[in-house]
Amino acid sequence: MEQGKFGIYLNIKELKVARVNSPHWIPSPPNWVFLTPEVNMSLLKIRHLAREKKLVSESDRIVWM
Repeated sequence: MEQGKFGIYLNIKELKVARVNSPHWIPSPPNWVFLTPEVNMSLLKIRHLAREKKLVSESDRIVWM
């Protein structure tokens, strides 16, 4: 994961996503994975993207943090 990158991050253990658009908190690996730079992506599209990238098996369980 590239540090300092704004966008949507997925916690692959807790199945939670966070929108990061500030340098005050950048999630760190291994639990957090950078998903997309699109900070305005809907949860439905986030679930689809996580499934497409094969990051989680039950993408419908992903929720906002």
